[in-house]
Amino acid sequence: METGSRTRAGISMSGLLALLDDVAGIAKVAAASVDDVIGQAAKAGSKAAGAVIDDAAVSPKYVQGFSAERELPIIWRIAKGSMINKLVYLLPVGLALNHFAPWAIVPLLMLGGGYLCFEGAEKVAHALGIGGHGHLDYPQAADEVEDMAHLEEEKAKGAIKTDFILSAEIMTISLAAIPESNFWMEAATLATVAVMITVAVYGAVAIIVKADDVGLAMAARGRNAVLQVLGRGIVRAMPHVMKALTVIGTAAMLWVGGNIVVHGLEALGAGWPYHAIHDLAHAVGHSLPDRFVGFGEWATTALLDGILGLMLGLALIPVGERLVTPLWRAVFGKGKAGTSH
Repeated sequence: METGSRTRAGISMSGLLALLDDVAGIAKVAAASVDDVIGQAAKAGSKAAGAVIDDAAVSPKYVQGFSAERELPIIWRIAKGSMINKLVYLLPVGLALNHFAPWAIVPLLMLGGGYLCFEGAEKVAHALGIGGHGHLDYPQAADEVEDMAHLEEEKAKGAIKTDFILSAEIMTISLAAIPESNFWMEAATLATVAVMITVAVYGAVAIIVKADDVGLAMAARGRNAVLQVLGRGIVRAMPHVMKALTVIGTAAMLWVGGNIVVHGLEALGAGWPYHAIHDLAHAVGHSLPDRFVGFGEWATTALLDGILGLMLGLALIPVGERLVTPLWRAVFGKGKAGTSH
């Protein structure tokens, strides 16, 4: 009996060890999968840089005119709406398209790229004073609301609606950049992209919006002269930072939008713009010293994509102002569309 008990105990122990070994193996696979998801999400999210930068550049204006204590609650509300846009609406639709209508991905990408070009060109046109006032933002004017609470409600709704368009661009671009894999890996990667980008964008927006308040506090109550000088420097710098964000966001939209359209045309069989840009970028890059070849090729490609994006966007402005904006107002309400940001 004692020998039998020891034998059964040995079998049980070996079974337990085997089970633990299997669990450890599963844990390693899971950890590797998490690493893969995060790595793929980072790469996919980087492809949507233009829309991400535009999102970060656009959002701070939605808290202008409100008291300092209402700024972060409004940003938090918009961030939650953005997360719902991405995870509840756009993620399932994106995955369904990827598995049941993959042929639609390239046209949708090109549509998003065209919209980026339209947005960027509209900003350029507005800055040059030659039009570009048909933007799709949807905040109500201050004189059209009864009180600040109503204004806050309308601003948040408008921001979330605008975010839906930018999020659709981000999710579509990211989905196209994810390597082909199984459904759950794609879903996890796309969800990770959604969370990472939302946290990054609205975290940055919160920092940008509160930076001048922090600077004022440092200038008024800094413990020493260095902190006070730094605070005044932050306050003076923030308007320039906001302008720089607008310029960077516009350039990124034109570059990324043009790049998407060029690659989309190649995928649809019209590859001459892609090959022409590639050949010229290769020639420029290899005319430079060896250590600058890669940068020369990238910069030339980005410049040419941006020029093409600007030309396409300028051509789309009349379409946006006469067709898309009236349709947007008809679907989402009769409030005034915002001016170009």
